[in-house]
Amino acid sequence: MSTFFSQIKSVVNFSDHVDIPGTIENIKKGIDFKGPNVWILAFAIIVASVGLNVNSIPVIIGAMLISPLMGPIIGTGLSVGINDSELLKRSLKNLAIMVAISLIASSAFFAISPLTLEEPTELLARTKPTIYDVFIAFFGGLAGIVEGSRKEKGTVIAGVAIATALMPPLCTAGFGIASLNFKFFIGAIYLFFINSFFISLATFVVVRYLKFPFVKLTDPVKQKKVRRSVTIFAIIMIVPSIYTAVMVVRESRFSLNASAVVAENRNFSDKYIIGHTANVNSEPFKLEITYAGTPLTEAEREIIFKSAERHKIKKENIILKQSIFGKAESDKGETLKALFDRTEENIERKNREIDSLKSEIDAVKGTQIDSKQLEAEININYPGLEYATFASATDSTKEAGKGKIIIIVAKWKKPISASQKEKLRQWAIVRLNADNVKIYQD
Repeated sequence: MSTFFSQIKSVVNFSDHVDIPGTIENIKKGIDFKGPNVWILAFAIIVASVGLNVNSIPVIIGAMLISPLMGPIIGTGLSVGINDSELLKRSLKNLAIMVAISLIASSAFFAISPLTLEEPTELLARTKPTIYDVFIAFFGGLAGIVEGSRKEKGTVIAGVAIATALMPPLCTAGFGIASLNFKFFIGAIYLFFINSFFISLATFVVVRYLKFPFVKLTDPVKQKKVRRSVTIFAIIMIVPSIYTAVMVVRESRFSLNASAVVAENRNFSDKYIIGHTANVNSEPFKLEITYAGTPLTEAEREIIFKSAERHKIKKENIILKQSIFGKAESDKGETLKALFDRTEENIERKNREIDSLKSEIDAVKGTQIDSKQLEAEININYPGLEYATFASATDSTKEAGKGKIIIIVAKWKKPISASQKEKLRQWAIVRLNADNVKIYQD
């Protein structure tokens, strides 16, 4: 057993593959924001803002690969891990500079951008941080510092920059400033600081695991104070993200249940749903369903309420709207649009049914035989034909489409020979595009 654990330890151990002095030096070099780094960051922020503005994920990913955002954040974790107060001040100072540059660049872009999306999904995605963002930042940070401490560097840092997504939240915060949308700004800044803090925490954990040397002798009281501060800060950051994650799950579940209720009650005899809204922006969540046609009866309302209860939506959380033609002109327009949309859907469905029926008719026509024409052709080659009848059949022993049989029953004044009959059969196979032809001479 001890040999087994020794083998496992030899596989997972990476302390023998690290370059501690080189790692500290590289991290310190990436902390400062001055000269080219400032311009690179500003340009990358604008590229990311464009990507968010047009909902282009490839552009956002490209911007994250360009940006030099990780330096001060990893530097913060390193400085706490080796008790270097001067390095900590320097890291926090450059982190503040980085945030300021990012907010100025993104705010300026969104202030002059003429494009306004109806559903800016990429921007909205950065306004509701969850516990999953904590996991991504922490484990991404672990991968980043382990990669950064290796003697042989790889491409992990680029992947960490994409996964932890430090830049999009700052761009979204800039959008919140430019549009004076406080909700966007708070949600995005919170997400950025979640990512930053847990990348720093991951760096701190690995630095201590690898036993990076302290800058000076450790003061036990000071060390305990630092650890307590980190723990409290982590709890402060995690608790709201857990709440947000729970809310996201609840909203998603309610929306799915609402869609199920609508699907079950879409059509009654003389009325149908023309629209529904799952309102999850306030408590309690509400499902609003709009019907067109004659007013809903009490029995029909009860059917809807029971359906909702099966999907865990309370009766008091459902709003049924009816006869809205008597309301404002804007409501009329929405209803007419919904009615036209539904009519178009019905027309398209009918057209598809017609096309399907046409295909079936064509298939049936393809199996029909022009008996008079064939009788005339046979009589030319084999004179004396008194009559001929034709029938199409299918050989059930064959696979689909491979068993078309033509049966010919004919009578001549003078019966044809066996060789003539076989020749006629071969001709009929080609002429009628059949898999087989059977000829019976009366």
